[in-house]
Amino acid sequence: MPTSEVLTLEPVEAAGLPAEAAAIVRAYQLASKADATVRAYRSDVQVFQAWCERYGFRSLPASPEAVAGFLAHEADAGRSASTIGRRLAAIRYGHKLAKAADPTDDEDVRATMKGIRRRVGVAPTQKAAATVDVLQMLLARIPDTLTGKRDRALLALGFAGAFRRSELVALDVADLIEDPEGLRVMVRRSKVDQEGRGFEKAIPTGRFIQPVRLVREWLSAAGITVGPVFRPVSRSGRVRGNCAQLAPQATRLTDRSVANIIKAYCTAAGLDASTFGAHSLRAGYITTAAERGADLARIMDQSGHRDPRTVVGYIRRANAFKGHSGSGFL
Repeated sequence: MPTSEVLTLEPVEAAGLPAEAAAIVRAYQLASKADATVRAYRSDVQVFQAWCERYGFRSLPASPEAVAGFLAHEADAGRSASTIGRRLAAIRYGHKLAKAADPTDDEDVRATMKGIRRRVGVAPTQKAAATVDVLQMLLARIPDTLTGKRDRALLALGFAGAFRRSELVALDVADLIEDPEGLRVMVRRSKVDQEGRGFEKAIPTGRFIQPVRLVREWLSAAGITVGPVFRPVSRSGRVRGNCAQLAPQATRLTDRSVANIIKAYCTAAGLDASTFGAHSLRAGYITTAAERGADLARIMDQSGHRDPRTVVGYIRRANAFKGHSGSGFL
């Protein structure tokens, strides 16, 4: 590579601080970004480094010409505008941590990114909503095994709480508070609550999906009384980390596991699994609530959305054919 300087997401050591104190500072600097964001940025930076090495550019400090060329290369390779935008943000963040001049703050780079957005387009790929009808199809395909009990509880609770997958896998038993009408679930950290103030979601007992019953059945069958709610189950039917000493640090299901579980049961139900993902449960709750005439504010209470425009988009799609202006003459 043309230089020994390599772009990373490791903050530079604070001058004059002992090594231990500098490590603590670096940890807090990285904590300013969500874990998922840092993981994505690390991958993006590695892609940029590899491109720079291949074409003889320096990755740190990178020149605006190198960044613009990299963005154009990614666009030609078929990357989405959102992926390219995130990679640009990763390069920016890496340079800031290294206290190097920011090459992304250049008119040529901005013009390149603007051109990519106009040519590639920025419309997101919308995953199909797992509405209540779809969810019932999935639940009907789940076997009555220990893994099946977990998966039923995961899908039902994920739907009932309109949870983001990161929120769902982060739940601990202590976050589930019994209530005469169901469960009160404390979300301690979320995409919209990075500082960890926390907020509560009410999960009704229900008559059809019965998410509270399914969660209780899973916890009872797995013998889970403390620590993560959703955990891996081995092929032999053992739940990881169930002893008292290990339970608080037991292995959690990953974000990716949620998507894989949903896709597996979509396939079993004869649905096109490629159109569904982890977000489908959240989208399914919002869509179903909108179809049943739920109030916008109440939907947002459950989903945790801050911007009503996002939820209005779901409502508009859900009600696209209700009272259609052409229904009387088309």
